Amino acid sequence: MQGIADYDFIRPLGSGNHGHFFLARRPRRLPVDVEFVAVKVLHAESSDVAFRRATRELAAFAAVRSPYLVTPIDAGQQDGVFFYSMEYLPAGSLADPAEPYTTVQGLRALAAAARAAAALHAAGIAHRDIKPGNVLLHPDGGRLSDLGLSQVFAAGVTVTGMGGLDAIEYVDPALLLGGAPGPAGDVWSLGVVLHRVTTGTGVYGDLPESDGLLALRRVLSTTPRVSDSLPGPVADLVRECLGPADQRPDAATLADRIDGIQP
Repeated sequence: MQGIADYDFIRPLGSGNHGHFFLARRPRRLPVDVEFVAVKVLHAESSDVAFRRATRELAAFAAVRSPYLVTPIDAGQQDGVFFYSMEYLPAGSLADPAEPYTTVQGLRALAAAARAAAALHAAGIAHRDIKPGNVLLHPDGGRLSDLGLSQVFAAGVTVTGMGGLDAIEYVDPALLLGGAPGPAGDVWSLGVVLHRVTTGTGVYGDLPESDGLLALRRVLSTTPRVSDSLPGPVADLVRECLGPADQRPDAATLADRIDGIQP
Protein backbone atom coordinates (compact mmCIF):
# COMPACT_ATOMS: atom_id res chain seq x y z
CA MET A 1 0.00 0.00 0.00
CA GLN A 2 1.53 3.31 -1.11
CA GLY A 3 -0.59 5.62 1.00
CA ILE A 4 -4.07 6.78 1.87
CA ALA A 5 -5.68 10.22 1.55
CA ASP A 6 -2.80 12.72 1.68
CA TYR A 7 -0.51 10.40 3.63
CA ASP A 8 2.50 9.04 1.73
CA PHE A 9 3.66 5.82 3.35
CA ILE A 10 7.35 5.23 3.85
CA ARG A 11 7.31 1.68 5.17
CA PRO A 12 5.11 -0.77 7.08
CA LEU A 13 5.37 -0.78 10.86
CA GLY A 14 3.52 -4.04 11.45
CA SER A 15 0.00 -5.25 12.06
CA GLY A 16 -2.37 -4.59 14.91
CA ASN A 17 -5.92 -5.54 15.74
CA HIS A 18 -7.97 -5.42 12.54
CA GLY A 19 -5.47 -3.24 10.70
CA HIS A 20 -1.96 -2.43 9.54
CA PHE A 21 0.38 0.31 10.72
CA PHE A 22 2.53 2.43 8.40
CA LEU A 23 5.16 5.10 8.87
CA ALA A 24 4.16 8.20 6.93
CA ARG A 25 5.26 11.79 6.47
CA ARG A 26 3.02 14.29 8.20
CA PRO A 27 0.70 16.03 5.72
CA ARG A 28 1.26 19.78 5.71
CA ARG A 29 -2.32 20.46 6.75
CA LEU A 30 -1.79 18.90 10.19
CA PRO A 31 -0.86 21.47 12.88
CA VAL A 32 1.63 19.27 14.73
CA ASP A 33 5.37 19.83 14.87
CA VAL A 34 6.59 16.40 13.81
CA GLU A 35 8.07 15.02 10.61
CA PHE A 36 6.59 11.53 10.78
CA VAL A 37 3.38 9.94 12.05
CA ALA A 38 2.12 6.39 12.38
CA VAL A 39 -1.03 5.56 10.42
CA LYS A 40 -3.34 2.66 11.18
CA VAL A 41 -5.42 1.48 8.22
CA LEU A 42 -8.29 -0.70 9.34
CA HIS A 43 -9.28 -3.86 7.53
CA ALA A 44 -12.58 -3.32 5.75
CA GLU A 45 -14.45 -6.62 5.88
CA SER A 46 -17.56 -4.57 5.21
CA SER A 47 -18.24 -0.87 5.44
CA ASP A 48 -20.55 -1.31 8.45
CA VAL A 49 -18.07 -3.46 10.36
CA ALA A 50 -15.20 -1.13 9.53
CA PHE A 51 -17.20 1.93 10.56
CA ARG A 52 -18.14 0.44 13.93
CA ARG A 53 -14.56 -0.63 14.54
CA ALA A 54 -13.12 2.76 13.60
CA THR A 55 -15.58 4.71 15.70
CA ARG A 56 -15.00 2.40 18.67
CA GLU A 57 -11.25 2.96 18.54
CA LEU A 58 -11.55 6.71 18.14
CA ALA A 59 -14.20 6.95 20.86
CA ALA A 60 -11.87 5.11 23.23
CA PHE A 61 -9.08 7.58 22.45
CA ALA A 62 -11.44 10.56 22.84
CA ALA A 63 -12.80 9.35 26.17
CA VAL A 64 -9.43 9.39 27.91
CA ARG A 65 -6.71 11.99 28.24
CA SER A 66 -3.53 10.39 29.51
CA PRO A 67 0.13 11.18 28.83
CA TYR A 68 0.72 7.44 28.82
CA LEU A 69 -1.54 6.72 25.84
CA VAL A 70 -0.31 7.20 22.29
CA THR A 71 -1.62 10.56 21.06
CA PRO A 72 -4.12 10.43 18.16
CA ILE A 73 -3.71 13.13 15.51
CA ASP A 74 -6.11 12.66 12.60
CA ALA A 75 -8.75 10.31 11.21
CA GLY A 76 -10.57 9.83 7.93
CA GLN A 77 -12.00 7.54 5.30
CA GLN A 78 -11.10 6.89 1.68
CA ASP A 79 -13.01 4.57 -0.63
CA GLY A 80 -14.68 2.93 2.34
CA VAL A 81 -11.39 2.33 4.14
CA PHE A 82 -10.97 3.95 7.55
CA PHE A 83 -7.69 5.15 8.97
CA TYR A 84 -6.30 7.24 11.77
CA SER A 85 -2.89 8.70 12.47
CA MET A 86 -1.05 9.02 15.76
CA GLU A 87 2.31 10.02 17.14
CA TYR A 88 5.22 7.92 15.87
CA LEU A 89 7.62 6.55 18.47
CA PRO A 90 10.84 5.50 16.72
CA ALA A 91 12.17 3.47 19.67
CA GLY A 92 9.66 0.72 18.86
CA SER A 93 7.92 -1.57 21.31
CA LEU A 94 8.81 -4.11 23.96
CA ALA A 95 8.21 -6.77 21.30
CA ASP A 96 10.11 -5.05 18.49
CA PRO A 97 12.51 -2.41 19.84
CA ALA A 98 14.68 -0.33 17.53
CA GLU A 99 17.60 -1.39 19.72
CA PRO A 100 17.87 -3.63 22.78
CA TYR A 101 16.41 -2.14 25.94
CA THR A 102 17.50 -2.68 29.52
CA THR A 103 15.30 -4.25 32.17
CA VAL A 104 15.00 -0.82 33.79
CA GLN A 105 13.75 0.68 30.51
CA GLY A 106 11.31 -2.18 30.07
CA LEU A 107 9.93 -1.72 33.57
CA ARG A 108 9.52 2.04 33.07
CA ALA A 109 7.61 1.42 29.85
CA LEU A 110 5.40 -1.16 31.54
CA ALA A 111 4.66 1.12 34.50
CA ALA A 112 3.56 3.78 32.00
CA ALA A 113 1.32 1.25 30.25
CA ALA A 114 -0.23 0.35 33.60
CA ARG A 115 -0.99 4.03 34.24
CA ALA A 116 -2.57 4.28 30.79
CA ALA A 117 -4.69 1.24 31.63
CA ALA A 118 -5.72 2.89 34.91
CA ALA A 119 -6.90 5.95 32.98
CA LEU A 120 -8.91 3.74 30.62
CA HIS A 121 -10.44 1.87 33.56
CA ALA A 122 -11.45 5.14 35.21
CA ALA A 123 -13.34 5.95 32.00
CA GLY A 124 -15.06 2.55 32.03
CA ILE A 125 -12.95 1.08 29.23
CA ALA A 126 -10.96 -2.17 29.13
CA HIS A 127 -8.03 -2.25 26.69
CA ARG A 128 -8.24 -6.05 26.23
CA ASP A 129 -5.00 -6.38 24.26
CA ILE A 130 -2.08 -5.38 26.47
CA LYS A 131 0.98 -7.20 25.17
CA PRO A 132 4.63 -6.31 24.46
CA GLY A 133 3.82 -5.13 20.93
CA ASN A 134 1.40 -2.53 22.28
CA VAL A 135 3.77 -1.15 24.92
CA LEU A 136 5.84 1.46 23.06
CA LEU A 137 9.17 2.75 24.30
CA HIS A 138 9.54 6.48 24.93
CA PRO A 139 12.24 8.66 26.52
CA ASP A 140 9.81 9.35 29.38
CA GLY A 141 9.10 5.65 29.86
CA GLY A 142 6.44 4.31 27.54
CA ARG A 143 3.07 4.64 25.87
CA LEU A 144 0.18 2.19 25.53
CA SER A 145 -1.02 1.80 21.95
CA ASP A 146 -3.69 0.16 19.77
CA LEU A 147 -7.18 0.36 21.22
CA GLY A 148 -8.57 -1.85 18.47
CA LEU A 149 -10.14 -4.29 20.94
CA SER A 150 -11.03 -1.76 23.61
CA GLN A 151 -14.51 -2.18 25.00
CA VAL A 152 -16.71 -0.55 27.58
CA PHE A 153 -17.11 -3.00 30.42
CA ALA A 154 -20.62 -3.57 31.70
CA ALA A 155 -22.72 -6.42 33.01
CA GLY A 156 -23.64 -8.87 30.27
CA VAL A 157 -21.00 -7.66 27.80
CA THR A 158 -18.72 -10.43 26.56
CA VAL A 159 -15.68 -10.59 24.35
CA THR A 160 -16.55 -10.32 20.67
CA GLY A 161 -13.09 -10.60 19.16
CA MET A 162 -9.49 -11.54 19.80
CA GLY A 163 -6.13 -10.23 18.81
CA GLY A 164 -3.48 -12.05 16.82
CA LEU A 165 -1.62 -15.20 17.77
CA ASP A 166 0.96 -13.16 19.64
CA ALA A 167 -1.76 -12.00 22.06
CA ILE A 168 -3.04 -15.34 23.30
CA GLU A 169 -0.58 -15.83 26.14
CA TYR A 170 -1.36 -12.35 27.48
CA VAL A 171 -5.15 -12.78 27.64
CA ASP A 172 -6.84 -13.73 30.89
CA PRO A 173 -8.14 -17.29 30.30
CA ALA A 174 -11.48 -16.22 31.77
CA LEU A 175 -11.91 -13.90 28.78
CA LEU A 176 -10.92 -16.65 26.36
CA LEU A 177 -13.76 -18.68 27.84
CA GLY A 178 -16.29 -15.91 27.24
CA GLY A 179 -16.02 -13.84 30.40
CA ALA A 180 -16.83 -10.14 30.47
CA PRO A 181 -13.97 -7.67 29.92
CA GLY A 182 -12.89 -5.43 32.75
CA PRO A 183 -9.92 -3.98 34.63
CA ALA A 184 -8.90 -7.33 36.12
CA GLY A 185 -8.31 -8.78 32.66
CA ASP A 186 -5.94 -5.95 31.77
CA VAL A 187 -4.07 -6.45 35.06
CA TRP A 188 -3.62 -10.12 34.18
CA SER A 189 -2.07 -9.05 30.87
CA LEU A 190 0.23 -6.56 32.58
CA GLY A 191 1.38 -9.29 34.96
CA VAL A 192 2.29 -11.61 32.09
CA VAL A 193 4.18 -8.79 30.34
CA LEU A 194 5.98 -8.06 33.63
CA HIS A 195 7.10 -11.69 33.74
CA ARG A 196 8.44 -11.52 30.19
CA VAL A 197 10.22 -8.19 30.73
CA THR A 198 12.00 -9.46 33.83
CA THR A 199 12.75 -13.03 32.72
CA GLY A 200 12.59 -13.04 28.91
CA THR A 201 10.14 -15.95 29.05
CA GLY A 202 6.38 -16.42 29.13
CA VAL A 203 4.32 -17.95 31.90
CA TYR A 204 3.28 -20.82 29.60
CA GLY A 205 6.72 -21.61 28.22
CA ASP A 206 7.21 -21.55 24.46
CA LEU A 207 3.89 -21.49 22.62
CA PRO A 208 3.61 -22.62 18.98
CA GLU A 209 3.90 -19.55 16.78
CA SER A 210 2.07 -20.86 13.72
CA ASP A 211 -0.76 -22.92 15.22
CA GLY A 212 -3.26 -20.69 16.96
CA LEU A 213 -5.57 -23.53 17.98
CA LEU A 214 -2.74 -25.45 19.62
CA ALA A 215 -1.55 -22.31 21.40
CA LEU A 216 -5.06 -21.66 22.66
CA ARG A 217 -5.39 -25.24 23.92
CA ARG A 218 -2.03 -24.93 25.69
CA VAL A 219 -3.06 -21.73 27.44
CA LEU A 220 -6.42 -23.12 28.53
CA SER A 221 -4.97 -26.41 29.78
CA THR A 222 -1.76 -25.19 31.43
CA THR A 223 -1.35 -23.51 34.80
CA PRO A 224 0.80 -20.37 34.42
CA ARG A 225 4.21 -20.85 35.99
CA VAL A 226 6.23 -18.06 37.58
CA SER A 227 9.96 -18.44 36.98
CA ASP A 228 12.13 -19.45 39.95
CA SER A 229 14.70 -16.88 38.76
CA LEU A 230 12.52 -13.92 39.78
CA PRO A 231 13.27 -12.14 43.06
CA GLY A 232 10.60 -12.81 45.66
CA PRO A 233 8.83 -9.43 45.53
CA VAL A 234 8.59 -9.50 41.73
CA ALA A 235 7.40 -13.11 41.71
CA ASP A 236 4.76 -12.25 44.31
CA LEU A 237 3.55 -9.30 42.22
CA VAL A 238 3.22 -11.46 39.10
CA ARG A 239 1.30 -14.06 41.11
CA GLU A 240 -1.07 -11.38 42.42
CA CYS A 241 -1.78 -10.24 38.86
CA LEU A 242 -2.55 -13.84 37.86
CA GLY A 243 -4.60 -14.59 40.96
CA PRO A 244 -8.37 -14.46 41.48
CA ALA A 245 -9.83 -11.48 39.65
CA ASP A 246 -11.25 -9.86 42.78
CA GLN A 247 -7.87 -10.05 44.53
CA ARG A 248 -5.69 -8.52 41.82
CA PRO A 249 -4.20 -5.06 42.38
CA ASP A 250 -5.71 -2.24 40.36
CA ALA A 251 -3.64 -0.88 37.48
CA ALA A 252 -2.57 2.31 39.29
CA THR A 253 -1.30 0.33 42.28
CA LEU A 254 0.46 -2.06 39.94
CA ALA A 255 2.22 0.86 38.24
CA ASP A 256 3.51 2.14 41.58
CA ARG A 257 4.75 -1.30 42.56
CA ILE A 258 6.51 -1.76 39.22
CA ASP A 259 8.24 1.57 39.83
CA GLY A 260 9.55 0.13 43.10
CA ILE A 261 11.19 -2.92 41.50
CA GLN A 262 14.99 -2.91 41.76
CA PRO A 263 16.28 -5.26 39.02
